Amino acid sequence: MNAERLQKQLNFILEIDKEKTIVRQNHLTGMVRSENDAEHAWHMAIMIYLLREYANEEFDLAKAMIMALIHDIVEIDAGDTYAYDPEAGKTQKEREDKAARRIFGLLPEEQKEDLHALFNEFEEGKSPEARFARAMDNFQPFLLNNHNDGADWKAHNVRKSQVIRRQERSKAGSELIWDYTKKLIEENTKKGNLIDE
Repeated sequence: MNAERLQKQLNFILEIDKEKTIVRQNHLTGMVRSENDAEHAWHMAIMIYLLREYANEEFDLAKAMIMALIHDIVEIDAGDTYAYDPEAGKTQKEREDKAARRIFGLLPEEQKEDLHALFNEFEEGKSPEARFARAMDNFQPFLLNNHNDGADWKAHNVRKSQVIRRQERSKAGSELIWDYTKKLIEENTKKGNLIDE
């Protein structure tokens, strides 16, 4: 056993435990409390497994699930950027790139390169795995908001057009999920959960 290698791996494992402390804007079902980043990533990974039949194309399941599990690790340093906050979105990439270098840099070289490459692949959204993982990244908080009768949308005065803009990106990974989402957007608009301009 290489003690130095093991220590680097353990340092990373302990560092990413902090992801459990990053509070997101959306709530768990039933509005019990706010969701954290680790819960979001876990939920997304399970969704990738369960909903894979709705993907537009074949993809490597394990790779997509790992992307889901690591995609928000950077928020340990960068913080959560709310999907409907355009100001925070302006600096998001810069903050997250810096965080990725530091956090993945804790690992042994080849694991650092591997996970950093998977993170970048997810961000670019060009591979089948990234396209479907990103669709689930959009769909997971949408489902929670829908189940909670739009409480978080209402709290932030979110407009229908904002949700459409964000959710329509999901069609690159799953046309079927996007079609289902459109119906739910219309239902939430009729209920007054989303502002209809």
